Amino acid sequence: MIDIPESNKIRAIVTGVTGMVGEGVLYECLQSNNVEAVLIINRKPSGIVHPKLKEIVHGDFFNLKPIEDQLTGYNACYFCLGISSVGVKEPEYTGTTYTLTLHVAETLVNRNPEMTFCYVSGAGTDSTENGGSMWARVKGKTENDLMKLPFRQVFAFRPGYMHPTPGLKNTLSFVKYLSWMYPFFKRFFPNAVSTLAQVGQAMIKVTQFGYDKKVLEVKDIKIVADRQYV
Repeated sequence: MIDIPESNKIRAIVTGVTGMVGEGVLYECLQSNNVEAVLIINRKPSGIVHPKLKEIVHGDFFNLKPIEDQLTGYNACYFCLGISSVGVKEPEYTGTTYTLTLHVAETLVNRNPEMTFCYVSGAGTDSTENGGSMWARVKGKTENDLMKLPFRQVFAFRPGYMHPTPGLKNTLSFVKYLSWMYPFFKRFFPNAVSTLAQVGQAMIKVTQFGYDKKVLEVKDIKIVADRQYV
């Protein structure tokens, strides 16, 4: 990846870093020369220390008033916060997946209208909002309503299986058990799998250079992550 001018460096807010995806995206941000500062917001301390990292511990994402002033001055948000729909009824899932996400996004766009907002959705998300799968409908509505906000750019990322980044601590148990099959998946189902590193790298690159699609499926994520910009 080429280095970009200091004036265009990324200052990113990353949520969900105590989960697998957020931790992986944060790792890529901390490794990138094109990201100059990262703010993470957690309900409990992450234990991560880095020269360009700032952390806010805040228990209620539905009430950001106490920390709003600290959210100004950022040009990217990589929103990786979420819950599984397994065993969760639709009202609860909607509250965490849709209502919370839109609340955070609306707070950020009022403070940082030039921000690029990247939302981690999932393969199979239902943009029509009318399908039979509850989680897919809710994710679809979340994507659609995020796109209506006046950010500089909004992208929905729809990863499938994400091969974990070695050495990170929040890899999901089922992913650990499947990771040995990654070479098989990569060969026979290339549009269903990527690495977690590619997801983080693609977020950084769409922030810098944009992309001609607002919804990035697995194939798009890998194209952006692997593309060399000159």
